[in-house]
Amino acid sequence: MVDTAATQDSANIISVDVAPYLDNFAKRAGENRKLRRIADASIEELKSSGYIRSLVPAQWGGLEITPQEFFLTQIEIAERDMSTAWVGGIIAIHAFQIALMDEEAQRDVYGANPDACVSSSYNPVGGKTEVTDDGILLSGRWGWSSGSDHCEWVLLGAIVGGEGYRTFLVPRSDYEIEDTWNAMGLEGTGSNDIVIDTPVLVPHYRTHKQMDGFNCVNKQSNPMYSLPWAQTFVRVVCSAAIGATRHALKLFIDNANTSSTDPTKLVGDPDVLRRIVEASDLVDTAQAIMLRNFDEMMNLVSEGKEVPLIDRVRYRYQASTVISDMIKAIDLLFDAAGGRSVFIGSEIQNIWRDIHIARSHVANNPVGFARNWGNMMLGGENSDFFI
Repeated sequence: MVDTAATQDSANIISVDVAPYLDNFAKRAGENRKLRRIADASIEELKSSGYIRSLVPAQWGGLEITPQEFFLTQIEIAERDMSTAWVGGIIAIHAFQIALMDEEAQRDVYGANPDACVSSSYNPVGGKTEVTDDGILLSGRWGWSSGSDHCEWVLLGAIVGGEGYRTFLVPRSDYEIEDTWNAMGLEGTGSNDIVIDTPVLVPHYRTHKQMDGFNCVNKQSNPMYSLPWAQTFVRVVCSAAIGATRHALKLFIDNANTSSTDPTKLVGDPDVLRRIVEASDLVDTAQAIMLRNFDEMMNLVSEGKEVPLIDRVRYRYQASTVISDMIKAIDLLFDAAGGRSVFIGSEIQNIWRDIHIARSHVANNPVGFARNWGNMMLGGENSDFFI
C-alpha cells in the first residue's frame, strides 16, 4: 500500500518548480566545490521543488512529468551550477529505471518516501556475482557514483554468469562509500567509490536485466515508461552541459559589454562576434535535437508503438555528441575570455573544467556509437543493447 502521508504530501506539489531555488543553487556553487559534494541545503531544495520525484510513479507520490520537462529543468539548474544539475538529474533519473522493476522493489524505495535518493555506478568491471536460490551475492568496487553521500540506495552494474548484464538495487546499509573524488572539474558532484567487500545478497526482485530494459518491459500505465530506459539515462549525463555553456555565454557577453579595456573593440571585433554566434548555435542545436528526439519517442509510445531500432541508435549517437559540441562552444569562449579567466575561481574557467571533465564519462564518448549507427545504415546488425 502507498504511504498515506507521502501521498498527501505529493498532492501539495502541482509540478516541478525550481524557480524559487535557482539563486541559492548559484550562490552555493563555490561551496559545493570546496565540499566536493552538493551542499545539503541544495539537496533539500531539489526535493522541495519536486524535482527529485519528477519520474517517480504516481502510485508512490511521484509526478510523472515528461522527459522534455525533466531535461529542460535540469538545463535551467545547470545555468546556475552544473554540479547541482548533474547530481540532481542523476538521482532523479533513477526513478525511471526503478519504475521498470518489480513492484516490491519500487515499494522498498519509494513506499514511505517519494523523495528517496538513489545513486548509481553502472560499470560492471568491478562487480562480482554468485547466483543462489534466494538471490544473487554481489561484491566489488564501483567508481563515479555521483551524489552518493546523499543517497539511501545505489544501483550497481555487474555481469551474471551465463546470462549477462544486470543492475542491482542495494540499500545503504549494505555498502560503504570511499571518498575518492578529487577531480579538476565537476568537483561538487561527490562522485565517490562504492565498495562492497563482503558479498551481500540482493533478492532477484531488486535486479533489472539489461535485456528487459532493451525490450522496454514494464507494467506501468503511463506510456512514458515504455520509452527505452537507456534513452533517458544517457541524456542526464550530457544535458547539464547545455545549461552550463549557456551560462558561460552570458558571462562572456557580459564581460564583452563591460570590459575595462575598450568595450567597443570587443563589440566590433569580428572574431568575438563569430565566437558568440557559433557558441550560441551549438547550444541551441543541442537542446533542439534533444527535444525533437523525445517528442518523436513520446509520440510513438503514446500510440502504443515501438521506437524503431535504427532511430534508437541515432538518438544514442546524438546524445553522445552533446559534450563534444559543448566543448567546442566553451573553447570558443574561453580562448577569448581575457586574462582574468586564467585565475583559479574564474566562473568561466570553472565551467570550462566542468564540461571537459564530463567528456570522461563513457556515455559521452561518441566513437563506438558512431560506428554502430554507421554500421546499421549500411545494413549491419545493432551491437549496442544500452540504447
